[in-house]
Amino acid sequence: MERITDAFTWPARDHGWLTKVLIIGIAGAINGVGWMLATLDRLRAGEEELAPANLTYIGRGLRLFVVNLAYGLAVVLIAAAIYLPALLIASSQSQGPANPALVSLAVLLSLLAFSAATLGSLALNFALPAIVLATDREGVAGGLSVSGVLRLSRINVGNTLIAGLMLIAAGFVGSLGIVLCGIGVLFTSAYALAMQAWIIHSFELGTAAAKAA
Repeated sequence: MERITDAFTWPARDHGWLTKVLIIGIAGAINGVGWMLATLDRLRAGEEELAPANLTYIGRGLRLFVVNLAYGLAVVLIAAAIYLPALLIASSQSQGPANPALVSLAVLLSLLAFSAATLGSLALNFALPAIVLATDREGVAGGLSVSGVLRLSRINVGNTLIAGLMLIAAGFVGSLGIVLCGIGVLFTSAYALAMQAWIIHSFELGTAAAKAA
């Protein structure tokens, strides 16, 4: 994970970074994901500059977008399956005298649903580097192979944890545009994608080193 903290600043090394980030931010999420993968290719080739900003990355980005969407929906469905009974119980107790035990159960299930959603989202953050690499190498089927993703994540657990924490930081950077000026999220989200490329490349190097050891 050498120089992984450079993820915060490396995009600005490209003299045209500002224009590229703005264009990618406007071009849409799927194209942005593909652009991140193209930038990852450049880092693999030893070129520390962003990929050109255009609309040619939609096809490549679509596969990873579908995989990420599938995992996200899985987390939502698990949380919803826990929360729905809580909602039904709470609704039934709103009519007439409430049963304290059932009210407590509804609260407990609600907390459990929130915990499942939170932990699921965190787990996806830490698994994201492995998901990206598996999808990039083997397509949608590879990205959706939970066993393959877990196997890649476990090669170097420390590597996975550091990359996951850095991706959480990148997500925070991506959300700054909403906090600061709303529409600025188009810029910050694209900048966060450039950060992701660096983090995933660092993860890839760390995993390769662990395999060789």
